[in-house]
Amino acid sequence: MKTALIFGSSGLIGNHLLNCILKDDYYQKIKLFIRTKIDIGDPRVEVIYDDFKNTDNLEKTIIGDDCFFCIGTTKKDTPNKKEYRRIEYDIPVNIAKVAKLNSINSFFYVSSMGANSSVSNSYLRNKGQVEDVLVSLNFDKIAILKPSLLLGNRKKFRLAERIAQFVMTKMSFIFFGKMKKYKPIKAINVAKAIINISKNNYQIKFFESDKLLELSKK
Repeated sequence: MKTALIFGSSGLIGNHLLNCILKDDYYQKIKLFIRTKIDIGDPRVEVIYDDFKNTDNLEKTIIGDDCFFCIGTTKKDTPNKKEYRRIEYDIPVNIAKVAKLNSINSFFYVSSMGANSSVSNSYLRNKGQVEDVLVSLNFDKIAILKPSLLLGNRKKFRLAERIAQFVMTKMSFIFFGKMKKYKPIKAINVAKAIINISKNNYQIKFFESDKLLELSKK
């Protein structure tokens, strides 16, 4: 029996991922780790409520095959620097370490285009530092997803993001050749690509937007 563990199923990518998994029979059990109440009438789903402030509490429940981590925030939503760091770095790293300790086979992490542990931008630096830790943990399969600007409707309205989506979509004709990886991508296509990656063995760890779009169509 194959079990999926999903962190961040209420977010833009995470919600699409959950819906894709629910429509498939690849996983016989689905564990959702969330903070707020959710009602899903699928017998395969087990909901674990937690605020992720002490991941030691989750050691007995982070058990399965494939772990999908889609939790993230913004400085606007989380202005406190310490809390921002906790969400963007501490939570994914701690969850990954528990997953490794519990012999989870595969770990999927939604990072970002441009993420790098050495850059000055805190958002991209946090993501890059998480990537470095994940690679060092040596999971049997590690997939680090680095999408460019995401297209889709979030539950929370973000004006700057909507403007960027409009502008970048209108300019999509400039993204060809080596620039293809910078082209905006629909969140649903990222989710479809993740499903593809979970079912196949690709000899790469990092998946940028152009590759994600390609895999979403298979």
